Amino acid sequence: MKTVLTILYVLTSVWAIGAIIYHGRRPSRSISWALAIITLPILGAVLYYLFGMNRRKFKFFNTKEFEKRNRYTPPKISAQEKFLTHFDADIRKERLNRLIKANSNTTAKTGNKIIPLQDGEETFNVLFKAMEEAKNFIHVQYYILERGTLLDKMLELFERKIKEGVEVRIIYDSLGSYQLRGRPRKKFQDVGVKIYPIMPIRLKNLLFSLNFRNHRKIVIIDNKVAFTGGVNVSDKYIKRENELGKWKDTHLKLEGPIVNDIHLIFLKDYFFASNKEDFHIADYLSEQQTAGDVRAQVVAGGPDSKHPTIMQQYIGMMNQAKNSICIANPYFVPGEAFLQSLKITAMEGVNISLLVPKKSDSKAAKFAMFSHFEELLQVGVKIYLREDFSHSKIMIVDDDLVSIGSGNFDIRSFELNYETNILIYNKEINTEMTEEFQKICEKSEPVTLERFQSRTIWFRFLEGLFKFFKPLL
Repeated sequence: MKTVLTILYVLTSVWAIGAIIYHGRRPSRSISWALAIITLPILGAVLYYLFGMNRRKFKFFNTKEFEKRNRYTPPKISAQEKFLTHFDADIRKERLNRLIKANSNTTAKTGNKIIPLQDGEETFNVLFKAMEEAKNFIHVQYYILERGTLLDKMLELFERKIKEGVEVRIIYDSLGSYQLRGRPRKKFQDVGVKIYPIMPIRLKNLLFSLNFRNHRKIVIIDNKVAFTGGVNVSDKYIKRENELGKWKDTHLKLEGPIVNDIHLIFLKDYFFASNKEDFHIADYLSEQQTAGDVRAQVVAGGPDSKHPTIMQQYIGMMNQAKNSICIANPYFVPGEAFLQSLKITAMEGVNISLLVPKKSDSKAAKFAMFSHFEELLQVGVKIYLREDFSHSKIMIVDDDLVSIGSGNFDIRSFELNYETNILIYNKEINTEMTEEFQKICEKSEPVTLERFQSRTIWFRFLEGLFKFFKPLL
């Protein structure tokens, strides 16, 4: 038996290390996986197979699983052309606009109305009110649909709206919404909701279903109003369930031409999840009217994108900065490219503030995040620990650029998850978000370099340990 296990260990290790050499993209990550394979017999190779392989290199990743999603293109809506906007007077913003267009195939558009919603309770109050007013359809997409008061209220609302003739469609991530399996999902089906999991976890598609998640949060109502941001459907946002208390988060209510761009993301994902090739996209997109004066752009990326869209958006925004950058995120575990860009920007004299929760729902993510603090403090980045738990994903640059969405500042959001951010080019919204950010920082605990360097050896060990597993977090 020992001989068999030894042979198995050698074969799996040779295969995995060979795959790392042939398909690896970044030396630092390749070395980490090689060490994991050597130190964790057989298990290391299995973990690499599930989580570490660069599947962009495989032809079937680009064709078999995602071909139909990528070829699903919208009808031409001529009226959208009048909302296209360019930044002729600001070449830096125009370059950012072009970067997002190259990555997401979306262009900055004017004529929008955007309302930031600053916590979960406010979000659901506004969301349910908008759903009550639906006349034609409600389209819903979430990473997490969790059993509880909010999900029950949503089910009851949908049952009433379907009786009124409103179509309701739901797609959800099969891992994030694991509580929806079985009876809870059937309840939605029984009232007439068309509901599908995205990449359900099955043995035949384990490579895709386990590691590549759909992390988006999108609601579209009658193609007139859209919601997106960081809020999932969970009672954590409306009641205290553990020591983290009631979760905070930031979401957006949007009207205007940007709704079509957000809706297209849902429609393509729905087409992919439901496998309904007769689903006609033209029946649900429509010509939009001016709703306000906000310029905004949808940023959408995923594992089938040619480039790491979310990371490039954040670095592109960083390159815009002249005076200040504010970042709020609970899982600040970015890769080396983003960290180096942030450090260079700080050393150039830009004031950078990072706001993160003192407590976390993931101990591993917390220690991996803390492992970067010393190097950031050394170059002048200001770090604040807030007492409450915030799930927001926000980046604010200078006085007229804001990003709010589902994309965390971590490797999963950069490379492995489907994400959606909204990039807002607007001074008024920037001011609102900056004031809220600064207000929270004033009530939070500042992290000083001297104090942080005095942390215990055990704390440093945990930082180093979980930093090693960054690609999995």
